[in-house]
Amino acid sequence: MLTAGLWLLNLLLDTCGQLAFKAAASDPRLDQAAQGRWLAMAARPWIWLGLFCYCAEFFTWMAFLSLVPLSHGVLLAAAGVVTVMLAGRWLFDEKLLPLRSAGIALIALGVVLVGLGGAQ
Repeated sequence: MLTAGLWLLNLLLDTCGQLAFKAAASDPRLDQAAQGRWLAMAARPWIWLGLFCYCAEFFTWMAFLSLVPLSHGVLLAAAGVVTVMLAGRWLFDEKLLPLRSAGIALIALGVVLVGLGGAQ
């Protein structure tokens, strides 16, 4: 139960971090000049939320890896690709082309197979 909880928390933090970085970087009001753009992004709360999520993800990932083999954990972490792509579609109206959708399905299948295999 603890292992599943840590995995889900890690997945949530990874997804939220990616989405926060995307929100910070994709504001059309940002100055397009390199230096001004970075300063404007640093002033936005989204980038700080992303950094917080990544720091928290680091600690949950370390706790998760202390409970599962690395080969198992890395494959389960691939679920983050699926959640980020689906959330990108939902929040940023990004396209899910047929090949990307097939990739999502294959990743999801792989995560399910790894989960069914159980930790050794």
